[in-house]
Amino acid sequence: MTDPTPSASGTAPAPLFGASDIRRLAGEIGVRPTKTLGQNFVIDGNTIRRIVAAAGIGPDETVLEIGPGLGSLTLGLLDAAKAVVAVEIDPVLAAKLPETIGQWRPDAAGDFHLVLADAMKVTELPAEPAALVANLPYNVAVPVVLHLLQHFPSIRHGLVMVQDEVADRLAAEPGSKIYGVPSVKAAWYSSMRKAGVIGMNVFWPAPKIQSGLVAFTRREPPATTASREEVFAVIDAAFAQRRKTLRAALAGWAGSAAEAERCLVAAGVDPTARGEVIDIAAFARIAEARAAADA
Repeated sequence: MTDPTPSASGTAPAPLFGASDIRRLAGEIGVRPTKTLGQNFVIDGNTIRRIVAAAGIGPDETVLEIGPGLGSLTLGLLDAAKAVVAVEIDPVLAAKLPETIGQWRPDAAGDFHLVLADAMKVTELPAEPAALVANLPYNVAVPVVLHLLQHFPSIRHGLVMVQDEVADRLAAEPGSKIYGVPSVKAAWYSSMRKAGVIGMNVFWPAPKIQSGLVAFTRREPPATTASREEVFAVIDAAFAQRRKTLRAALAGWAGSAAEAERCLVAAGVDPTARGEVIDIAAFARIAEARAAADA
């Protein structure tokens, strides 16, 4: 077991979990990581330090963490931030976390806030987060990020660790073959960039593929009279049949191919283009052209 007590001099960095600590904690509460919840626990302290450093957390910031699990990343975040709000869906893991924080970071126990909930359903938190940092299961990563950016405008920046392919999609730019719905919808809220790759051997159990880090910075949506829902409807339609031209792909959304073409021309978009080559501002203009016709 790693000693959770800092050195007497106070100069040594606070300890983080190693593989033996993670397995011991899991054994104490009878937890085996499940594929259903996408649980892969980080067992390497250097990886935690790398994630926290890449997130650029300020000492005056409250951080939102999704899926803290056994608390690997939580400890590193508590060392860097003013406070951590952790949302955990697994009641067994959630029950253990306060005890773990009290043992490993007794001085920061009052700065840790736990919410037992599904992150996709959370709309209120005990503290206002300025940043989001999380190790997210690949199957819910995109909807969770979009949900949190929508409901918590106080989140100004952050870093998420996701399946590497998902990371590439979130950070993709127009014109890329992997540019799609996640890329465009994420761009409504923020600028996203790939911030690194994490190998498989720093997790327990080790996943079959590597993970990617995506850093983001909040920005204002494009200036438009269309609502977010109206813009997102255009995005969904454009990529539902991504090999088709926008004129054809948006025919159902607009009511006809002719009306789709009218909206595209009004928005300054080539009707023969495909969704993968236009940015979020163009999607907003298309939605606005349709909304104006309905007014």
